[in-house]
Amino acid sequence: MRQLHTAMAISLITASLLAAAAIAAPTIARAEAPALEQTAPPPDPAHGPWHSPVGTLDLLTRFDPPPEPWLAGHRGVDLAAGTDLPVTAAGAGTVVFADELAGRGVVSIVHDNGLRTTYEPVEPLVTAGTTVTAGQTIGRLQPDHASCPGQTCLHLGLKRGPLYLDPMLLFGAGKVRLLPRPGRTEAQP
Repeated sequence: MRQLHTAMAISLITASLLAAAAIAAPTIARAEAPALEQTAPPPDPAHGPWHSPVGTLDLLTRFDPPPEPWLAGHRGVDLAAGTDLPVTAAGAGTVVFADELAGRGVVSIVHDNGLRTTYEPVEPLVTAGTTVTAGQTIGRLQPDHASCPGQTCLHLGLKRGPLYLDPMLLFGAGKVRLLPRPGRTEAQP
C-alpha cells in the first residue's frame, strides 16, 4: 500500500510540474511587425504569453480525452464564437500546417516551448512556415464543426509530443490528467 501511495504522489508531482511548465514556459515573440492584421488584445499578463484565439473563453465542450490513445474522445475544447470571426494565434510560434484536412480547414502552430496548438474549422490566412506572434490573425472561423451542432465554435487542441493536453491550461484553467508510471499497468501491492 505504501508503494501505491508513493507512486501516486510521484505521479501527482510529475503531472503538476508538467502542467506548470506548459503554462509558464516563456515564449519569446519576435520583435517585428506582423504580416497580418492584429485583431486581438495583447496577452493578459496573468496568463503569460497565451490568450484566447476568439476573444472570450466561452467553453462549449470540455477536454475529454479517451483512457487509451486509440479510443474515441474529445482531444481539445470547443469555444463559442461567431462565423467568419478572425481566429488568432494563442501564442507565438511557427505555422506547421495550414490547409484542408478531412473536409475542414485546419491551422497548427508549433511554439518555442514544445507545445503545438491546432485550430479548426478555419479558413487559413497563413501558410506553413510562417512565423506568427501571439494575437496575430491566422484564419477566419467557419461554421459546422461536428461537436457544436447548431452553433459556431472553434475547436482548439493542444499537444506536447504525442500527448494531448487540456488547452484551458494555457489560460490558467483546465484539468491535469494523471498517467500511470511507464512500465506499470496497474497498482502493485
